[in-house]
Amino acid sequence: MDKMFTVRLSSDENAVEILDQTLLPNRVEYLRLETPEELFEAIHSLRVRGAPAIGVAAGFGMYVAARSICFDERERFFGALEETGNYLISSRPTAVNLSYAVKRMLDRAMGFGRAEALPLLKAECNAIYNEDRAMCRAISELGLTLVKDGDGILTHCNAGALAATEYGTGLGTLLLGKELGYNFHVYSDETRPLLQGARLTAFELLSAGIDVTLICDSAASLLMKQGKINAVFVGCDRVAANGDTANKIGTRSAAVNARYCDIPFYVFCPSSTIDFSCKSGADIVIEERDGSEITSLFYEKSVAPEGVKCCNPAFDVTEAELITAIVTEKGICRYPYTESLSALFKGG
Repeated sequence: MDKMFTVRLSSDENAVEILDQTLLPNRVEYLRLETPEELFEAIHSLRVRGAPAIGVAAGFGMYVAARSICFDERERFFGALEETGNYLISSRPTAVNLSYAVKRMLDRAMGFGRAEALPLLKAECNAIYNEDRAMCRAISELGLTLVKDGDGILTHCNAGALAATEYGTGLGTLLLGKELGYNFHVYSDETRPLLQGARLTAFELLSAGIDVTLICDSAASLLMKQGKINAVFVGCDRVAANGDTANKIGTRSAAVNARYCDIPFYVFCPSSTIDFSCKSGADIVIEERDGSEITSLFYEKSVAPEGVKCCNPAFDVTEAELITAIVTEKGICRYPYTESLSALFKGG
């Protein structure tokens, strides 16, 4: 991952620059996104993905959009910026970091005209970026207290530096551990249908020199039974107040299998991913994506009969009682999460 970045503000401050993750692992290519429409497409199509990285991109995108607004009057300026923010939020409704970053930028601009708001917005989007870097390091260090050298770790989807700014969340412990001399053996679920595990996690871990084996999602249960898995590491896109967690489709299956085999299941996330306004997983909107991702996206020809109906939810919700611990930058929470999350973040 040397000399690579996931998302940043361009040097002229007129664009958001991202690594196009739809092209990995075969091509490393960066995109320059100058308009809200280009950023919307990049988020929706997963060119930039991972809850923390989406939040950082949104922060930069709101600043770039503010620079392009041509009038200074307070109400008109804020109205235009708010419209852009609502538009960006609609690109991926499940990831709370997106709305969190947009709201932070809008709160910072409120009550100011364009000239006064721009330096404040620049400082705020850079703060979101720097906070994400610090968060990744803190989560990674805490994660090392949960495992030991030589452990076998199962991952699902991708929650490394490609999903954030540095180290990442679910993979951060593995990447930091490698730097500190730990040797883990990682089993990476391919993560159907978009293959984030095959295309991104395997790429990221191999680049870091970590021992990684790619498996079909459906092979995880067998490896658990064989004693090859000591822990499961996943990131997430939203945590409800009761600890229910939304993550890439297939995460709940890994959690159920881990519980049956008495294997700890750890969720890694920044505090910005915790949504206390969402009481439980029942309140989380699950994004439905096009069926072509299942039938034909990575194939020369369709692998399914023409006209077959497809169900393609992007996420599932893992119940709080299946989660051994939720690792945040501020500490490790354990069940019941209605108590531990509240105590850590609200001082209850």
